[in-house]
Amino acid sequence: MEPCNSTLQSGFILVGILKDSGSPEMLCATITLLYVLALISNSLLLLVITMDARLHVPMYLLLGQLSLMDLLLTSVVTPKALMDFLYRVNTISFGGCVLQMFLALTLGGAEDLLLAFMAYDRYVAICHPLNYMTFMRPRVCWFIVASSWILASLSSLGHTVYTMHFSFCMSREITHILCEIPSLLKLACADTARYELMVYVTGVTFLLLPLAAIIASYTLILFTVLHMPSKEGRKKALVTCSSHLTVVGMYYGAATLMYVLPSSFHNPKQDNIISAFYTIVTPFLNPLIYSLRNKEVMGALRRVLGKYVLQHIPSF
Repeated sequence: MEPCNSTLQSGFILVGILKDSGSPEMLCATITLLYVLALISNSLLLLVITMDARLHVPMYLLLGQLSLMDLLLTSVVTPKALMDFLYRVNTISFGGCVLQMFLALTLGGAEDLLLAFMAYDRYVAICHPLNYMTFMRPRVCWFIVASSWILASLSSLGHTVYTMHFSFCMSREITHILCEIPSLLKLACADTARYELMVYVTGVTFLLLPLAAIIASYTLILFTVLHMPSKEGRKKALVTCSSHLTVVGMYYGAATLMYVLPSSFHNPKQDNIISAFYTIVTPFLNPLIYSLRNKEVMGALRRVLGKYVLQHIPSF
């Protein structure tokens, strides 16, 4: 056991997900591949949404923000985990741990809120199509985006500052892939029961209120879709909504297991798998879910790539 204040100088040791796996080299290669593909797919989606004027509508503005959040979230966690494994250096400084926790909480919280706003966007588009550009005018869209970032940042700042004000003397080892509240509180010298309860309450509030908004939006959407006279219109609405609901299910499923389940149900291996899923796997899957079944995105991708090829490959 080390003195309480030594952590400020020596930092922490991130045990990570690779150490206890049966085949760490194979898992490392898989994570590397997923990370590279996540970078490429999210960057491509951002590029297409930015460059194609036909996608300059509220739905794709919000989708672009989701891709940006996924891109940043996976980059906060994955490169550090891979470099630690390759160089056999698992330490992270106290300041690095603070920064990683703040960024991960901010990006996760912002995505949580953004998914609820995306559900509202689909509700307005399907249930009130004639007023869509009034309810989702540019000023409203940018207010939605700014609100997601600001509210998540404020919540993250409060939790980060309060978590890191504890003295840590139980151990320097964080049995987790990243610096996250539950894992750090296990190392604290003081009794953290009250703060753990506060984390639980705020986690439930931050997750369940947006989830309630999503459920309400899609309940109203379902009633509207069932009364649509056009079979083609129903199919298009359901395809668009199914993509969003798939992403919602993956995100909220992982976040609920991580932050809503009481601490007695947690174990380090389970928490590592859940964190790896929403910081590595989900950012890879999200752009594929949204783009592969979306004719507008695929059409825009072909136009952007076609324009690039024409500009950069000389004709013979």
